[in-house]
Amino acid sequence: MIPKHVSLTKEEIEYIRRNLSREPNFVEWGMFDVMWSEHISYKSSKPFIRLLPTESKYVIVGPGQDAGVIDIGDEYAIMLKIESHNHPSAIDPYNGAATGVGGIIRDILAMGGRPIALLDSLRFGPPGDPHSLWLLKNVVRGIADYGNCIGVPTVAGEVEFDDSFRVNCLVNVGCVGLARKDRIIPSKFIDSGDLIIIVGGATGRDGIRGASFASKTLGPESEEDRPAVQVGDPLTEKLLIDAVLEAIEAGYIKAAKDLGGGGLTCAISEMAADGDKGVEIDISKLHLREEGMTPYEIMLSESQERMLLSIDPRYLEDIEKIFEKYDLPFAIIGRVTDTGRIIVKFNNEIVVDLPAKILAKAPIANRESKKPAYIDELKRIRKPAQPEDLSAMILELLSSPNIASKSWIYEQYDHEVGVRTVVKPGQGDAAVLRIPDIKKAIAIAIDGNSKHTYLDPYNGAAGSLAEACRNLVSVGAKPLAFVDEANFGNAEKPEVFWQFSQAFHGLSMIARELDIPCVGGKVSFYNEDEATGTAVKPTMVIAAVGLVDKYEWIRTMDLKEIGNVIGIVGITRDELGGSEYYYWIHNLIGGKAPVVDPRLEKISMRFVLDGIKRGHIVSAHDISHGGLAVSLAEMAIKGNMGVTIDLDKVPQERELRTDELLFSESHARYIIEIRKDSLRELIQLARKHGAFLGLIGKVIEDKLIKISHGKKMIIVDLGDARDAIDNGLRKYLGGI
Repeated sequence: MIPKHVSLTKEEIEYIRRNLSREPNFVEWGMFDVMWSEHISYKSSKPFIRLLPTESKYVIVGPGQDAGVIDIGDEYAIMLKIESHNHPSAIDPYNGAATGVGGIIRDILAMGGRPIALLDSLRFGPPGDPHSLWLLKNVVRGIADYGNCIGVPTVAGEVEFDDSFRVNCLVNVGCVGLARKDRIIPSKFIDSGDLIIIVGGATGRDGIRGASFASKTLGPESEEDRPAVQVGDPLTEKLLIDAVLEAIEAGYIKAAKDLGGGGLTCAISEMAADGDKGVEIDISKLHLREEGMTPYEIMLSESQERMLLSIDPRYLEDIEKIFEKYDLPFAIIGRVTDTGRIIVKFNNEIVVDLPAKILAKAPIANRESKKPAYIDELKRIRKPAQPEDLSAMILELLSSPNIASKSWIYEQYDHEVGVRTVVKPGQGDAAVLRIPDIKKAIAIAIDGNSKHTYLDPYNGAAGSLAEACRNLVSVGAKPLAFVDEANFGNAEKPEVFWQFSQAFHGLSMIARELDIPCVGGKVSFYNEDEATGTAVKPTMVIAAVGLVDKYEWIRTMDLKEIGNVIGIVGITRDELGGSEYYYWIHNLIGGKAPVVDPRLEKISMRFVLDGIKRGHIVSAHDISHGGLAVSLAEMAIKGNMGVTIDLDKVPQERELRTDELLFSESHARYIIEIRKDSLRELIQLARKHGAFLGLIGKVIEDKLIKISHGKKMIIVDLGDARDAIDNGLRKYLGGI
């Protein structure tokens, strides 16, 4: 009998029956439902994910396992992973966000890494909306409580507010881990005869069919799916981290996998299929939280803080001692076989007998693709008139919740635990963590631009990776690799699937041009309100990691010294489409979104990195949200120093209006502070690299931002700018 909740298509049901040559039983149907859900199988997205480059001299493990692994030299590697917990967070924001953190930490652990940092990318409806504020408050609290309890710092993030996220908030979480290269383990079975152990929290009924829940749109009945949201226990997670790392260090664990989406079903089938192995397990031996659980419930439970390990039988007694020391419950449930089959027993009865690869490898779903009508319509919008008082517009823009300080959020996170954090939230474009054992540092950034991707999915997605790389460069890091989290509406709608396909073509293009490999990612479809048909703006979130070989290369954004020269790198273009200026000042989403120029992006990146390494550039800041005006203001506020700027000296494709120069979000641009005694050397360096460098101003003692353009003079008091940026979001938060 097919369970009533199974969401498989008629074609998929027939495919299963045909390939098995029999009718699956109730438990097996449930397992196929979970494994072939969009959330786990990637059945719609695989052809486009495969477009991304995945190899470089730095990549040790690419996509397909629990986390990507990147070589940073001197026998060390870092792990990088990103996940979404959108649907659970929309229903139960506290537990949805908290368990997203817990799950991604275990993904790092499963590869043999110690989790050392978290980062998040969040999307909510307008902050004046009570429901959006409720989601914001509880998502942030969930992330903070879980991360703070286990001692993993949350060091970087970004937040955007927009009407399209009012019902479907986005909660994307990234994690970075550190490991010696000789302690990396895979998330697939290695040898027949190895024992299979489940360790950690007890299995309960929370989270059952969570992956299937994440593979459909939210509707009026979604509240009934609240049991599909898991409940986290960070104290058990902390014990699990310490115990598993100790066992890995001792060499007892051959392979490991987090029991996340799809629970035990996903873990055993993927590890078996990827390792060309089978398993024979007895789930009667599992430690359960609730009495009377059925095989269906046990196999599909997504209870948290659980991991699957495979070990050589010779080390069983040794690993048992470790788990007992940490007072962690565990169960030896079976063995790895060479049959290629998943055999599950319960009370001495076989309840599942399936080929691992059929279960783990869903057939590709070929979706229709159609360009939405709005794309061309919004490009043709009439350009708004330039406001008279641009000083007031700069202050107004600084107070936009999308630009204003997010200190209310990151102050709730412990971003210094572990004493690795060198560049903290708000100090630079990316977080920087020291790796004392090798006297190097890594930088991590997370970025996405929903409005740009909505107007132009190709360039919007490409621009998200370009921006993440610029943020790494601005703190002195060479970009090494990235992971992506693709958040879209209902994949079964041709217009949504067109957005998705365009986004991956754009992301693949820029990744190849910049030679930055993808080492993992996640796709989240069905972020759509069933009642209204409103889908989220397509959002490609990128988490990227870079390497700083010498501590003296690390840079922050604050201005350093009066008399230093302000420079702008890159070309400013008439590209205000999707800008925060259009959205916040003119209540407008439309126009031409910024186009990515990979050649210019590479030139600008190499020049800025070279200038930092030579000591000529003492502070740097990427130009993105809000344009040149916002980047300048942020640098001045952080350094508590004024600037005087001449916009006539900004490199531009043609003669632009003042507001275009101030607020364009064109790519491949940086604001840099140049040591006054290094100016000649930096000009020569720009020529060597073929970079566009405009010397546009100086750091001054007056606490003013003074900007001239022809006969226009724009003056903003630094104190007023600080008030605007400090209170722009906080003014909405009084009630929480």
